[in-house]
Amino acid sequence: MATGKVAPGSTVTLDGEAVAVAPDGSFLIGFGRNAKKKAVLTATPPDGAPETLTLAIERRSYKIQRIDGLPERKVTPRSPEDLARIRDDRAKIVGVRARRTLKTFFDTGFIWPVTGRISGVFGSQRILNGKPRSPHNGVDVAAPKGTPVKAMGDGTVALVHPGMFFSGKTVMIDHGLGLTSVYIHMDTTTVTQGDFVMKGAQIGTVGMTGRATGPHLHWGVSWFNTHLDPALLVGPQSPGG
Repeated sequence: MATGKVAPGSTVTLDGEAVAVAPDGSFLIGFGRNAKKKAVLTATPPDGAPETLTLAIERRSYKIQRIDGLPERKVTPRSPEDLARIRDDRAKIVGVRARRTLKTFFDTGFIWPVTGRISGVFGSQRILNGKPRSPHNGVDVAAPKGTPVKAMGDGTVALVHPGMFFSGKTVMIDHGLGLTSVYIHMDTTTVTQGDFVMKGAQIGTVGMTGRATGPHLHWGVSWFNTHLDPALLVGPQSPGG
């Protein structure tokens, strides 16, 4: 993830696609697991010529993670009821990630929402009960059930769900300019949709709801529909977050 600032009223594109720009000219871009090796960023001021910057993107290698012992229904759901529920869950998540809030709540920086053993890293290829599945799009932090979960940064609570099929109890926060964070598998949630929360505010507790083999927090960050590695946004863990 990278942030920048242009003259107010400017337009910004990334590989030809419009980038959300705040009224003060602030903008944010992000690159996911399978990003190309280069990207072209173009800024056009309201009364000037476009300026272009070519960005070199370093590719990373990713691990393979095998997880066994999951209920088969949570690995290969087949019933019409389960499939309909999954579609509804995804639609809600996609709706939040499509928000184009032209504010920079993320200016105060980010913290770990919970500390503990890292049980899953971003980008790893998942093999669940022996079946290949999509790469892991967040960071898993193992912690005892009931451990407080904190907001990684300032933002508006965009979604509170009592129990998604895969994710269980879920909270999503809108940090502005397309940046959202998600906290899943929680045991309890302590915020309401529409609340504005500050960095470090408690939003729930660690649990193992949804598709989980033990208590942990799955923490995800996205720039619109591009999944980002949350660990790259924060420093090493510390007892205070």
